[in-house]
Amino acid sequence: MSDFVVIEKPAREAVESADLAVARHVIRAEICGLESLAAALDEGFEAAVDACAAARGRIVVTGLGKSGHIARKIAATLASTGTPAQFVHPVEASHGDLGMIGSEDAILALSNSGETTEFADIVAYSRRCNIPLIAITGGKRSTLAVAADIVLLLPAAAEACPMGLAPTTSTTMMAALGDALALALLERKGFSSSDFHRFHPGGRLGRRLLRVRDIMHQEDEVPLVSPSAPMSEAILIMTTKSFGCVGVCGTDGRLVGVITDGDLRRHMGDSLLRHAVGVVMNQNPKTIAAAALAADALGAMNRFAITSLFVVDEHGRPVGFLHMHDCLRAGIA
Repeated sequence: MSDFVVIEKPAREAVESADLAVARHVIRAEICGLESLAAALDEGFEAAVDACAAARGRIVVTGLGKSGHIARKIAATLASTGTPAQFVHPVEASHGDLGMIGSEDAILALSNSGETTEFADIVAYSRRCNIPLIAITGGKRSTLAVAADIVLLLPAAAEACPMGLAPTTSTTMMAALGDALALALLERKGFSSSDFHRFHPGGRLGRRLLRVRDIMHQEDEVPLVSPSAPMSEAILIMTTKSFGCVGVCGTDGRLVGVITDGDLRRHMGDSLLRHAVGVVMNQNPKTIAAAALAADALGAMNRFAITSLFVVDEHGRPVGFLHMHDCLRAGIA
């Protein structure tokens, strides 16, 4: 006799239906909390952005328990979007980590109740050293709120937990408020996509933000020849550089043409080697700027059905060369 219990399909569907009902209840409860938070934002938020922007040091984010996990995430988001930040655990702060907090920093403290006793030392330190203290809390008259210079008050909102105990809606609001603060600072500082790439060089995002200058061939690797050179010289350079093409530069250094394998095939004949480069070259070379996104360069290659681009400066002088294989090796495709 088997010990396994087979759940009939109707019973399984009932369990799944109950699970989905719980999930929808949780998400809707947290949405309600976020809507209340958005409506409750006031000049206190602007004051918090001002204080963070004015800090010449770091934004020190602190919290305990679930709020501590959210604090770590906020610190990471701030740091990756152009605002130097770090997480300091309030308990560790009482055992030496207060030394991580400088006089030019600002402190962002997260506590839903505002009565986290472990904050006592870090709050006292901020008052003693005149370090700006910003509180994210649901306790309007709490110890933390009273001590803080700026209070970002979480509106009263029911936790999604059926017992009303596990931090859910409150931590979601804290995370959203941290995102709002980080992105308001990003906008104020004019943080660009190139700045973002500097802090996110790895992963798919980093590859998407690579610039042509990051992966192009430069200096002696760029295949170039003059219009008056014989085709024998152009073919030798094409063979040596192994890119299947050669750029043609005028006396002023500007790129005036290109010769590809296809051009060679179209002009194939006994007289090919007797021609000057200027006779055979295509006078409409496709180019791109070094500051352009590598993904845009790959898009241009696909659009024009070509495998390479010459990289030119604002005067049309070649400064680099980009082949489709360079994009593929960098993981752009």
